[in-house]
Amino acid sequence: MTEKRYYQGTGRRKTSVARVRLYLGEGEFIVNGKSTEDYFGPRELLQRDIRRPLELTDNSTRFNVLVKVRGGGIIGQAGAVRHGVARALLDSDTELRPILKKAGLLTRDARAKERKKAGLKRARKRPQYTKR
Repeated sequence: MTEKRYYQGTGRRKTSVARVRLYLGEGEFIVNGKSTEDYFGPRELLQRDIRRPLELTDNSTRFNVLVKVRGGGIIGQAGAVRHGVARALLDSDTELRPILKKAGLLTRDARAKERKKAGLKRARKRPQYTKR
């Protein structure tokens, strides 16, 4: 049986979709053709968040990560990348499932903005009540 050239996973969060490919390498992380520092900016929280699946499974220096992400905002995209990296790691080695599952990285975060309802100002905010 031949070794795969790369392992892939699709991550989703809100309206963002990330297509992640893991190549054997030394830990390079590329998002839409840019480094993570250039793409997500100086936010340390997002940098740690997208690398968390790799660090939990001790694979941060084993794989090069290539990501194509689109849709949504910067936070949603970071969540989608994290989900996709976790799924791609699972594609590479199914023994990692308990570690990733316990950390909650394989579950898609279903939270999204609630729709605005008729007669209200926002999803739940009502107009001020006037008695007279």
